Amino acid sequence: MTEFNFLTRRKFLWTASAAAGAVTLKGCAINPPSPSDLSPKAQALSLSPAELPETARIKLGYIAIAESAPLIIAKEKGFFARHGMSDVEISKQPSWGAARDNAELGSANGGIDGGQWQMPMPHLLSEGLITKGNRKIPMVVLAQLCTHGNGVAVANTHTGKGFELNLAKSGAADYIRELKQRGIPFRAAYTFPKANQDFWIRYWMAANGVDPNTEINLMAVPSAQTVANMKTGTMDAFSTGDPWPYRIVRDGVGFLAVLTAQVWQYHPEEYLAVRREWIEKNPKATKAVLKAVMEAQQWCDKAENKEELSRILAQRKYFNVPPNFLRGPYAGEYQLGDTKRTENNPELAVKYWKDGRGSVSYPYKSHDLWFLTESVRWGFLPQGALGEADRIVNEVNGEKFWREAAQELGLAQSDIPQQTTRGVEKFFDGAEFDPTKPQAYLDSLKFKSLKA
Repeated sequence: MTEFNFLTRRKFLWTASAAAGAVTLKGCAINPPSPSDLSPKAQALSLSPAELPETARIKLGYIAIAESAPLIIAKEKGFFARHGMSDVEISKQPSWGAARDNAELGSANGGIDGGQWQMPMPHLLSEGLITKGNRKIPMVVLAQLCTHGNGVAVANTHTGKGFELNLAKSGAADYIRELKQRGIPFRAAYTFPKANQDFWIRYWMAANGVDPNTEINLMAVPSAQTVANMKTGTMDAFSTGDPWPYRIVRDGVGFLAVLTAQVWQYHPEEYLAVRREWIEKNPKATKAVLKAVMEAQQWCDKAENKEELSRILAQRKYFNVPPNFLRGPYAGEYQLGDTKRTENNPELAVKYWKDGRGSVSYPYKSHDLWFLTESVRWGFLPQGALGEADRIVNEVNGEKFWREAAQELGLAQSDIPQQTTRGVEKFFDGAEFDPTKPQAYLDSLKFKSLKA
């Protein structure tokens, strides 16, 4: 089985692109203006005719969770308009299934050109694995939107059973198995199958000795139905993005058992991805969109903007929640476990631009590979897909656009990753993912459902 050797491939691609003059990492003499200096609305740049984007219009979909903030802020604070994208539509999607269907349509047919995505949805769209009639909709991943911001909330009926990070030590793993034996299996929901929030709950359960395929029941439920479903008892747990786990706690229908930031600190979360067809027609507009999102991400991460950020997102047209439902996640303040003990750790907070591992925004190919490897682990993709990982990742990953946009934006060299891999990733249970050895990672895992 072919393994995806990022270091060797990266060195070749980097040398080739440098020789061709395609990408330059020399720091610009003038740093970009501080995003805070552009408030309350970013001032439009004076673009020459040659610099103007091919179109000022793009329609981007989003789901009302914290991951969408850079898209909303780029619109609200004028960053899109600043870079010549004066006609950007940010379209709220009722579910991930609706977003998928609208991406398949494209904006010309009443759908969307791209937007916010769970991973590896862009890859699954590109391969035609989640579309009607298996039609391939080639997508390009342009940026990671954030890290953290996800958690698993558990219904109050399970109070006192030990639902926390280490289910095996607390006794909750045994409790889950007892429920299964009694014919009332633990029902855990996520917002879309075979993607981020499905992976998070599977990893947490499996790392604690619970087989998510046989010992619990898994189901897909849209984020907006979270609170109602928890109240009616149709699900026992929900894996989704802020502010929904936080809202379950504040509404008194459940408690936040674990944060994904505890399972895998500084993990990749959701991404900006756009239809390749649109990008090929509008390469300058693509970089304009990226530059706007990058500036929005920097703005979102500034401490002095957190209060305004919470107020903007809380509006009825966006998340439609009280602003205080967002203040905690942005400060790393959570009430965890059925005791609702307060966790106050900024390193667990939602981050948009930088975290403890460096760039949040840059779309590392090694993260694409982890999602594909987990897809193989759970039988969502056949084992042979690892041999296709090189092709799949390189067809979908658009890091070259990110680098070019970063250079044009004048980012400091220290803000531009030097490699397409972030290196070895470590998880709470001691497991490690080395992107040069995906098969070794797969072999090390106890629970999996491999498909020939």
